[in-house]
Amino acid sequence: MNEHIEKTLAVIGLGYVGLPLAVEFGKKRDVIGFDINAGRVDALQSGHDATLEVSGEELAEAARLRFTCDAAELARASIYIVTVPTPIDQYNQPDLSPLYAASKTIGAVLKRGDIVIYESTVYPGATEEECVPILERVSGLRYNVDFFAGYSPERINPGDKEHRVTTIKKVTSGSTPEIADVVDRLYADIIVAGTHKAPSIRVAEAAKVIENTQRDVNIALINELALIFSKLELDTEAVLAAAGTKWNFLPFKPGLVGGHCIGVDPYYLTHKAQSVGYHPEIILAGRRLNDSMGGYVASQLVKAMTKKRIHVQGARVLILGLSFKENCPDLRNTKVVDIINELSDYHVNVDVYDPWVDPAEVQSEFGFSLTKTPGQHQYDAMLLAVSHREFAQMGADAIRLFGKTDHVFFDVKSLFPAEASDLRL
Repeated sequence: MNEHIEKTLAVIGLGYVGLPLAVEFGKKRDVIGFDINAGRVDALQSGHDATLEVSGEELAEAARLRFTCDAAELARASIYIVTVPTPIDQYNQPDLSPLYAASKTIGAVLKRGDIVIYESTVYPGATEEECVPILERVSGLRYNVDFFAGYSPERINPGDKEHRVTTIKKVTSGSTPEIADVVDRLYADIIVAGTHKAPSIRVAEAAKVIENTQRDVNIALINELALIFSKLELDTEAVLAAAGTKWNFLPFKPGLVGGHCIGVDPYYLTHKAQSVGYHPEIILAGRRLNDSMGGYVASQLVKAMTKKRIHVQGARVLILGLSFKENCPDLRNTKVVDIINELSDYHVNVDVYDPWVDPAEVQSEFGFSLTKTPGQHQYDAMLLAVSHREFAQMGADAIRLFGKTDHVFFDVKSLFPAEASDLRL
């Protein structure tokens, strides 16, 4: 199996996960970077990554990486790494259609001896129960006889320039002990932080899905504490700072839980649990609470405005930040939209300012336009939803200048000291 280490590799899906991976492998071996989005491929070929995960210089360093949206070119590869999205549908059920499509694409070019590695987040069993049968059906080949599979869950943290793909320990697995070794050596070639070889694909799948489920439940607990402390007229940040002096107190903070992982992955685990007859209590309770936070934030702002005798209907509110996290253009599953929708129900006029996100993507995804430059003394309330560095540099006093004489400043992220705002989560 050592011959696989030198053979051409294909990465299917060039988003936040796939592109950094393809770039690192492209520094050492021949890599085909495939994406169905022709515009994305064109941009990458010209040296620009709209996700801002990879710089133009880094793209240039990957001298052996070639981008394409022509599926026929994938036939040159012997190892395929699938990094497509795994979202949820409107009923919070797993949507595996991108995985199905990628598996069909690979199946059409799959050859004897090839290895297909999945990185997309799934529930335990999905790789071998859902994806492998598609590969078998389309290719006509037999699993673990003619071709093999692996699973190595992605751990990309969008916008994080410290924890990169090569500096985060990588869990690996394979469909046979021999293939597990091949997959592990493959990733070990680029992952300087080291690898952890799981005993099976199902173990690796489960490990991934519980990483973000654990964070989701912990954040839900802190969000619930924030709701309680609000009723007790206690500053949540002050309480957490005091509790955090104990060595084993976990440093979670309240907030909106969006993005491609934490707000999605728990539903994959609960789906699988329910399919085997177990109804999760804590995980789903945490999900419900975290999903409700956008509405709660909006209602708290409305209450604060009412206390200041600011007429809510027809009021102008400026929301600072739209992406799901700071210093990142990623809009996937952003919960700031929940705040906007809730305020709209109060007939509030909402302007949104975010220097990081793509205005065209906002218009396409959500149907509204971003505010390019907020005017001073224009708003009845300002709500800081995302702690971009630009807002921190701007400072609370400058943000208050956007407000009318009587206004409310809601610092949802507690970016500034308590006395700098009227309200914090």
